[in-house]
Amino acid sequence: MKYKAAIFDMDGTILDTLDDLTDATNYALVKHGFPTCTREAVRSFVGNGAGMLMKRALGIEADERDCSSKLFETVYADYFAYYTAHCTDKTKAYDGILEVLSRLRACGIRTAVVSNKPHEAVVQLCRNYFPDLFDEAVGTRAGIKEKPAPDAVLEIIKKLGVQKDACVYVGDSDVDIDTAKNSELACISVSWGFKSREFLEAHGATRIVDAAAELEELLLDERGNEHETT
Repeated sequence: MKYKAAIFDMDGTILDTLDDLTDATNYALVKHGFPTCTREAVRSFVGNGAGMLMKRALGIEADERDCSSKLFETVYADYFAYYTAHCTDKTKAYDGILEVLSRLRACGIRTAVVSNKPHEAVVQLCRNYFPDLFDEAVGTRAGIKEKPAPDAVLEIIKKLGVQKDACVYVGDSDVDIDTAKNSELACISVSWGFKSREFLEAHGATRIVDAAAELEELLLDERGNEHETT
């Protein structure tokens, strides 16, 4: 298979956002008199969007799609405002990711981000950490179903002008594995993110990489580039 496009998840895949997510979560919780969450608890909450992160932090046990309660709306609004203002305080790109993206683009592979983060944050973070390294970047928006629904990924594929069998999806979670499956894309899972290798294997991952250089090798070798500089 020769990939013409690589679509990436954001949190836990290209950016280590956990500290800023934890700070924003705890800011909103403390403001409304709730106990704080540990970093590891927040790690376990992420993957299904900011709304579900805050529902899980609040311990709301209703249907996962029901985020309409007044309590949730108020706490989430404070979370969103704080995270938007502080999403770059402690966040950093994972080791080697900038180099991988640069190599992919040098080899003519289109690149994109599809995330369950709010769209505004996705755009801001790509601008700050990956200038000119992504052709498209989208997050959660009204009218578009969140991952693992394939809607956003299929939208990006259409914009990139490539066929599904020429695309690969790269992510760090079970949500990403399911997103790739629902989108009918090949999937590469990374073990440096928010889920362990054992967790990924248990949730159906078939290709897992442990370092950015390994990801680059897999993407470029399968494209037949033999690591030469173009």
